[in-house]
Amino acid sequence: MLTIYGISNCDTVRKALKWLDKKGLAYSFHDYKAQGLSNAQLETWMQQKDWSEILNTRSTTWRELPQALKDSVVDAPSAIRVIPENFSMIKRPLVEQDGKIILLGFDQGQWEAALK
Repeated sequence: MLTIYGISNCDTVRKALKWLDKKGLAYSFHDYKAQGLSNAQLETWMQQKDWSEILNTRSTTWRELPQALKDSVVDAPSAIRVIPENFSMIKRPLVEQDGKIILLGFDQGQWEAALK
């Protein structure tokens, strides 16, 4: 079973969920803005992917942070300290299967290849 992590009001997440529904693929959705995430979950993800892939530095939330705070994020531990302040900084959707990240973001070609 796939677990899709994201925010329910995100257009990209909605597009991804619509794509999954159209394909008839089963999934559970975890809205980390509403349900939160543990630091342990963030640590697990950052053991699988580089922190810079998980942290969405193109997001409005990230861009609005004070420069000193952004400059302090230099590795996984520092990213884990900042992300819980606002989960909107996580790239989305993040797709997990059997405890492993298999996709980050929504690119239809990548999703087609990964979710046959």
